[in-house]
Amino acid sequence: MADKLKITLVKSTIGAIPKHKKTVEALGLKKLNKTVELPDNACTRGMVQQVKHLVKVEEI
Repeated sequence: MADKLKITLVKSTIGAIPKHKKTVEALGLKKLNKTVELPDNACTRGMVQQVKHLVKVEEI
């Protein structure tokens, strides 16, 4: 496993179900094409798995 994950919002949350909108916001993503670096752990992986159709993930 990598040390960190680089997560980028590549698709808009407009039209997404409210649970997915809140998950994206909880990841720290507010605008399209913005990137955050988060620790690679089970919690982060689970959140990314839930919104995998909206984000792009890279291992650092």
